[in-house]
Amino acid sequence: MPTYKYIAINESGKKVNGILSSESERAARQQIKASNLTPLSLGKTNRNQFLKVRVSQKQLLFATRQIATLLDSSISIDETLKSIALEVEDKSLSAALHAVRDEILQGSRIAEAMSSHPSIFNETYRSLVAAGDAAGNLHIAFSNLADYLEESALVRQQVISALAYPVILMVFSVGVVFALLTFVMPQVVDQFVRAGTQLPFLTAVLMGVSNYSVLILLSFLLLILGSFFYYKHLIQNDQTAITIHRRFLKIPLIGAFILNAEVERFSRVMHLMMKSGLNLDVSMQQASVVIGNKYIAKSVEDARVELVEGKDFIQSLREASIFPSLFLQLLSSGYKSGNLTFMFEKVAQYMKGEIESKRSTVLSLLEPLVIIFGGGIILLIVLAILLPIMQMNSMALG
Repeated sequence: MPTYKYIAINESGKKVNGILSSESERAARQQIKASNLTPLSLGKTNRNQFLKVRVSQKQLLFATRQIATLLDSSISIDETLKSIALEVEDKSLSAALHAVRDEILQGSRIAEAMSSHPSIFNETYRSLVAAGDAAGNLHIAFSNLADYLEESALVRQQVISALAYPVILMVFSVGVVFALLTFVMPQVVDQFVRAGTQLPFLTAVLMGVSNYSVLILLSFLLLILGSFFYYKHLIQNDQTAITIHRRFLKIPLIGAFILNAEVERFSRVMHLMMKSGLNLDVSMQQASVVIGNKYIAKSVEDARVELVEGKDFIQSLREASIFPSLFLQLLSSGYKSGNLTFMFEKVAQYMKGEIESKRSTVLSLLEPLVIIFGGGIILLIVLAILLPIMQMNSMALG
């Protein structure tokens, strides 16, 4: 069914816009009028445009929390979506909510309507909504989703903050070194060159670097960009991505940090899925989608296959030889006692604390390393400037 984008005026005289699905343009106009709106413009739009739309997690969190609140107040889903669509600032999200509402009014289930906007409402989001819709507690599903999005944002912020300060410090250090090599050192050393003084070895080497400092910096930036795009190209192949991501986990400190973040995310989604009434098999299938590390995702998928075949999926996770022992022990205990949902919540809480601990460790090591590295280079530059001065003084006294 084609989709149409419209601009109309509501009963209050305010201009509104939205998207709806209809069999024809005439039927679309009738739908708009049936909603007590006066259409100003109406045009056919490409439904595939929603496949690439991105919205901020902050806006999605706001909309999800508001939907949960309104549904808990016994407001119908169509009125809820209409109200939230008018409140959110992100136009793409607003249009998507209007479109979802229109499809619901035409008889679609909410999760089915959201599937037309996969870049906004991902598979995990839709699965939880579908589970809540089937159980008749949609407001609880949206409330759980809002909690999940808040926790995701918090963990993401912890990961970013663990890297932000060292990166800023490194960039600043590189900038200072570049300025010294490019602007300060050539002007000072040039005075000695004009005086006919033979430059010491260290000074001559750094002057050579100084002459090509811009080229070196550009080459370094191009190397970083080239490596990034080459990495993106490599991980297009699933097997190659699995191999690379497995090696990432073996990097000292950083590998443990990545593992803890992925396990925390997986456990949190598993708790949310099973709490919403989904069985273990479906929950694992959906939760594996949110795992960014392909090797960990494959390990989880292999464990799910073992589960479907009636085997011990905990043993499959143990054979991967990457998961923390406490994680495996808690899951094994929860699986045997039938309290797996609670155990996933405990694991998520524990891993959240581990992430904060690893963050502090990484920061405590990276900060002095960056300072020592930057300070060492600056010391070499200062020595390269002082050596000719000391050499001239020796000649003068000699």
